[in-house]
Amino acid sequence: MGAFFTLLTSAAVILLVIPGGLCVDIIGGAEVRPHSRPFMALILRNEGLPICGGALIKPNWVLTAAHCPVSRDKVILGAHSIKRKEKEKQFFKIAKQIRYPCYWPESKEHDLMLLQLKGRAKLNKAVKLIDLPTSNDDPKPGTVCRVAGWGRTQNHSRKTSETLREVNVTIISRETCNSEKYYRNNPTITDRMICAGSEKGKRDSCVGDSGGPLVCNNVMRGITSFGKKDKCGAIGAPGVYTRLTKQYVQWIKKTIGGDL
Repeated sequence: MGAFFTLLTSAAVILLVIPGGLCVDIIGGAEVRPHSRPFMALILRNEGLPICGGALIKPNWVLTAAHCPVSRDKVILGAHSIKRKEKEKQFFKIAKQIRYPCYWPESKEHDLMLLQLKGRAKLNKAVKLIDLPTSNDDPKPGTVCRVAGWGRTQNHSRKTSETLREVNVTIISRETCNSEKYYRNNPTITDRMICAGSEKGKRDSCVGDSGGPLVCNNVMRGITSFGKKDKCGAIGAPGVYTRLTKQYVQWIKKTIGGDL
């Protein structure tokens, strides 16, 4: 799944195929078993088009990416299909959106945001919370993680997936990710970011996948953030994820109130 930033308009600056300029969908993955990722949140525009993904961390709070252009949009929990009616689905309006205070679009730093829902989710088999990391561990290069979303499945197509898909991506060292072969420090991949994909390409997040969780060894370690524009799944263009550092987790807990 190539992770990408914001697509609000065709001229947007970040990569996500949403109004805004980000690129994020699942490239090279497969459809998951329906409702087997009960922590996934789907953020839809009023027109019914996917904007971003997210993760349910409290019955009335969703964690997503700061670059996601949400406002009067809606959040769906318990979804597998975007279009089909599913008894598992729970629909919510967004009461409040809180971006991390130091979010910087140009450098892609601090790309995380909290969405407070109007109402509380009913937790069941299809809708569950995902735990935030309890340690400040930094996933080591070579670690295989997974990322899911409803984003694009082909780099040069505007068509997004109708159902939830997931792909395995491998952690790439920051030194490698900042090298001439990859991002060339434009932007710089910092220790608050995770670089993940495949040296051979073809496995990545893409437009529409932004905000979804990066899960490593069954622990949420990151948030789908950005990638190279129009290069989802390309060699030398792995996705980049906001790493859930101790600092970020403390801010999240303080903002939503108390322990998770």
